[in-house]
Amino acid sequence: MSAGAGAGTSTGTGATRRRALTRALPVTPAVVLLALFLAGPIAYCAYIAFTDLQLTGQATSSFVGFDNFRTAFKDKAFLNAVWLTLVFTVISSLIGQNTLGLTLAALMQRASKPVRTLVGGIVITAWVLPEVVAGFLLYAFFRREGTLNAILDWLHLPSQNWLFTLPILAVSFANVWRGTAFSMLVYSAALNEIPKEITEAAEVDGAGGWRRMWHITLPMIRRSIGTNLMLNTLQTLSVFGLIWVMTRGGPGNRSQTLPLFMYEQAFQKSMIGYGTAVALLLLVVGSLFSVVYMRLLRTEV
Repeated sequence: MSAGAGAGTSTGTGATRRRALTRALPVTPAVVLLALFLAGPIAYCAYIAFTDLQLTGQATSSFVGFDNFRTAFKDKAFLNAVWLTLVFTVISSLIGQNTLGLTLAALMQRASKPVRTLVGGIVITAWVLPEVVAGFLLYAFFRREGTLNAILDWLHLPSQNWLFTLPILAVSFANVWRGTAFSMLVYSAALNEIPKEITEAAEVDGAGGWRRMWHITLPMIRRSIGTNLMLNTLQTLSVFGLIWVMTRGGPGNRSQTLPLFMYEQAFQKSMIGYGTAVALLLLVVGSLFSVVYMRLLRTEV
């Protein structure tokens, strides 16, 4: 009796393992690719961040521990890049793209089909443009002899060299212009999922537009807001080409965010180890934002 029971248990365990292997087989290629092209490079970069590796003038590299990180937190240029990265992210992502995307999505809910098609086409065109092309367009818009100053002169308003006087605001507004379409599409899909009976009942009860938005719409699309904020924040933290084309981090370092500072240290000053340490810190910042947003997404409405 015991032998039979043992054989049955062994057979059941073997069948369970075979089912697990069968289920895991389709995702094996994806896991291998992630290990090769994502986990592997991240692990190698993590190692380089603890060395003094340089592009030129050095035959070998040595392990320096946390020296690169200590250097970074004592470097005023790094701290300035951290501050500008936070300003750029808050203005262009958390406030600009998120708010404008939600506003456009809400307005387009009540607009006619031709208006929705026209506005959606214009906004999405800015989004699908290559980052470098968008950078050149916005450079032409904000430069001293650009479109914005031409409009201000026509209106008899004071003009200025926006890329010199307010560079971080100029690149922030450029990122808003380019990236708002994603937020608009996310919120349009979320608003379409809200049952019309709920909003109609609130309207019959006398709730105005702002009260419906605050007490009904926003709570019901809370998860979409969290998802949009997370994706927008991670994308904004890594913006490089747009700022590089418009200002190259200047004048001085007044629009130098962390990706540009990392590029300068690693490839212009040839300090690969130090630049990779900065990149690792940027990865940690993005991970912290992700953890915060994921905790918010776990909260059920």
